[in-house]
Amino acid sequence: MKRFILATILLVVVVAICGGLIWFNFFRDKMIEQFFAGMKAPVVTISAIAVEPAQWTPGIDAVGTVAAAEGVDVAVQAGGIVEKILFKANDKVEQGQLLVQIDDAVERAGLVSANTAVAVSQDALSRAQALLQRNVSTVASLQEAQNNLDKAKGALTQLEATLDQKAIRAPFTGTIGIPKIDVGQYVQPSTVVATLQNLDQIKVNFTVPEQELASLKIGQPVRFGLKEDKLNFSGKITGIDPKIDAASRLVAVQALLDNPDQTLRPGQFIRVRVDLPVEQDVIALPQTAVTISLYGAYVYAVQDAPAAAGTAAPAKGDSAKPADGAAPDLVAKQIFVKVGRRSGDRIEIVEGVEPGMRIVTSGQNKLSSGSPVAIDNSVQPIPGATGNAGASKS
Repeated sequence: MKRFILATILLVVVVAICGGLIWFNFFRDKMIEQFFAGMKAPVVTISAIAVEPAQWTPGIDAVGTVAAAEGVDVAVQAGGIVEKILFKANDKVEQGQLLVQIDDAVERAGLVSANTAVAVSQDALSRAQALLQRNVSTVASLQEAQNNLDKAKGALTQLEATLDQKAIRAPFTGTIGIPKIDVGQYVQPSTVVATLQNLDQIKVNFTVPEQELASLKIGQPVRFGLKEDKLNFSGKITGIDPKIDAASRLVAVQALLDNPDQTLRPGQFIRVRVDLPVEQDVIALPQTAVTISLYGAYVYAVQDAPAAAGTAAPAKGDSAKPADGAAPDLVAKQIFVKVGRRSGDRIEIVEGVEPGMRIVTSGQNKLSSGSPVAIDNSVQPIPGATGNAGASKS
């Protein structure tokens, strides 16, 4: 009997302990749930702008390569010993100015003989003409004298051409580069003497996608710059390649611009923007406001927080502010949008955003839909920042 009573007591104790543990775990979970349910999410400080339709200047952005309007590598045509170099690096030279003299002593010596041969042949022709008029000579003799004169003149012209080739002159006015030869050096034909570039006008070669070909025309204004945010040079399109590259699907374009300060140099990288007609009432946001994800592009809109359960919404016409004068609570709402063109640090919003909405421009990396927010526009994104949206044609 005692054993039965002891076993019963032990069983009751065990059941009580197990029940107490189950109750404690249930009570603990309930308290934790109530604690977090009553805890307010931290307020995220963000900057925001009001959406307003604005003027949009679309354009085609590209990168180009600078080339001189006139530019050549001056080369030797006839080989020989360099006798004189008559220029220094970066000299401004005029068209026809003598740059390099190749030793031409042998040719000049032969020039005297060639001139004498022409004179002798001319005298022989004159005598043959006189004899033929007196019928003491034949037509064949006259033709032979004429042929001899033509041969002598040909030899003289060839010698003079060789002399001209040994006097290397500037083909146009421009800036001459660093000499690549030395006095006394023997040079072969095609040896480069120096580069000559006319820097007063500059050509820019660039390419655009084939889809933009219809937007281009000869004489269309173009802006250029060495920095993306500083397009301080202007010119016009002078050429559009009639053939589209089948591999890249790009069309080559050339523009011409003045370079009075000679800031631009051939071979330089340059940014290009072809401005297109202005459009009105376009909704655009800073690119920092738009987040691109695998699920699409989205923004965060700032809205008034919904009224808490059991709290009556203010009647129409009543003040939306609480009695203590504090501004109403704000929350962020995620909105998926359809983006369009880009221009600088702005991006066009085709769908999803309406005028009057307040859109978050910074701080959205800490947000989720429904997060409470506080607007502080004293800190703005860095101008030119593109956020998660990459740059492209606008």
